[in-house]
Amino acid sequence: MKLTKGLFVGAAFAMALFTACSSSNNSKLTVSGLNPAKFDTTLNGKPVKLFVLKNNNDMEVCVTNFGARVVSICVPNKAGVATDVVLGYDNIAQYADSVNNASDFGAAIGRYANRINQGQITVAGKKIQLPRNNFGHCLHGGPSGWQYSVYEGNQLNDSTLQLVLHSPDGDNNFPGNVTATVTYTVTSDNTLDMKFEATTDAETVINMTNHSYFNLSGDPSKAGTNMVLYINADNYTPCDSTFMTTGEIKPVYGTPMDFTKRHALYETIGDTTFTQLKYGRGYDHNYVLNTYKDGKGDDTKVAASLYSPESGIYMEVYTNEPGIQVYSGNFLSGSVIGKKGIAYPQRASVCLETQKFPDSPNKKNWPSPYLKPGEKYFSHVAYKFSVR
Repeated sequence: MKLTKGLFVGAAFAMALFTACSSSNNSKLTVSGLNPAKFDTTLNGKPVKLFVLKNNNDMEVCVTNFGARVVSICVPNKAGVATDVVLGYDNIAQYADSVNNASDFGAAIGRYANRINQGQITVAGKKIQLPRNNFGHCLHGGPSGWQYSVYEGNQLNDSTLQLVLHSPDGDNNFPGNVTATVTYTVTSDNTLDMKFEATTDAETVINMTNHSYFNLSGDPSKAGTNMVLYINADNYTPCDSTFMTTGEIKPVYGTPMDFTKRHALYETIGDTTFTQLKYGRGYDHNYVLNTYKDGKGDDTKVAASLYSPESGIYMEVYTNEPGIQVYSGNFLSGSVIGKKGIAYPQRASVCLETQKFPDSPNKKNWPSPYLKPGEKYFSHVAYKFSVR
């Protein structure tokens, strides 16, 4: 594997060294067309590889322990053809090159998914300044968040992968030594089940999510705005022009934010007369899920769903979290060359990121993201696939 020019993933990876398998052309490809040898390398002295999960119903999920990233999800379409439904890269060099290919494709995001206002939090009475990497805010844990860390990978069986990360006290200025575990399981009913767990030795904030970019048609060379979206949420949290939540919770009824009745994204996404869509350049908003009540989320009820009329692939989302960020790929521009050499155009995908609300550390009335010693953080999301 040729080392990508400009490889630099924050200070932790300044001395990153790639060592790759020389027999890459002879490796057996995955169902999604990935060559595992292109992920077999070393980053910052830690081994990186591609893990392949599968069941007996023609579902395959490929994951790299670099950022605990979901690289591909293959499920049958309405014709029974294996279809990769997520965006990403087909080699580790592009994922690791945060200068030329900065991305959160498929990553397990931490310590804090989404934005924290001006990167400022107060923990145990102490004010802390976090890195500011997005309109003056701290986004996805900072410029070297967990999506650029190497997890310890342990494939438990054909269908389950456990990934562990040890994040030291002061990691991007977040307090506490944190051990985070991500468990991916492909179940017999074609569900990708994800469990996020964490413990700490000092009070901190935790908000993890998966950042997969879904295009259920299987053709990410085209915009995915014909996908039909449903969100089980009567309310959302508005943002200002810097994508920061204002602290308000507003009803979706009577606005383009309403997906309580499923409809295609293209029907409302272009309504720039609605300020929120103008600010976000489309959808990039947190929804307040109806499945979360009295401090507890019901992960047996559908929180959201997505459907492609082209492929017939239908995806349901289940979670115990209070919110879900809907991001419609507004900042994709055709400059990113992904798997199979495909350039991803604007709105080629939809992200459905289950989470605590953005900037929850500074919004005291919202579900708390604080974690103390002796407590265990637990977040669950399941993406269930079928054909309709």
